[in-house]
Amino acid sequence: MKNTNSLIQKRIAGLAVMLAVALTASCQLANGQASTNAAAAAAAAPAATATNAVSLTPPVRIKPGVTEKMTDSAGNVWLPDQGSADGETYEATDATVTNSPDAAIYRTERYSMTAYSFTVPNGKYTVKLHFAEVYSGITAPGDRVFAFSVQGHEFKDFDIWVKAGGFGKAYVESVDVEVTDGKLNITFTPKVENPKINGIEILPRS
Repeated sequence: MKNTNSLIQKRIAGLAVMLAVALTASCQLANGQASTNAAAAAAAAPAATATNAVSLTPPVRIKPGVTEKMTDSAGNVWLPDQGSADGETYEATDATVTNSPDAAIYRTERYSMTAYSFTVPNGKYTVKLHFAEVYSGITAPGDRVFAFSVQGHEFKDFDIWVKAGGFGKAYVESVDVEVTDGKLNITFTPKVENPKINGIEILPRS
């Protein structure tokens, strides 16, 4: 009987050791999976959107919504879209645009963006923002209203339709600014519908 009990006790002890080893391995595997999953989740998580500031030497003209440079009727070269933090592009190929000899400037746009940012030499500039309402979903004043700031100069409740005097009419907002830290920032805040812009000029002034 004693021998039988001893054998049973040895078997129980052996099973206990095997169980302990199995549990330890299982915990290590679970921890490894957790670490792997956490790393995978971190890798899959999108990075915070940052403004893609680009270095420019004014005078410079940026054409939102295009990937190739263009030349206007005065011979000025407009660089393709750059410097935006985010947003989408839209094109109204056959839109009729008045109040400007260069309808092509107003047929493409960037919308729903939060900012444009440029690295430029310190100095005084006139920034010209070009707008025209060519999206068919906007049919009356008040359908698109937003705010924007150019180097701290704020424009609230901006309505392209009201400013331009109707649909398909070009409007240019000129702002005199001074850059002291090498950066020129333009920010946008939606109110009704999405902010949009058709062109940006940065021109030195004395």
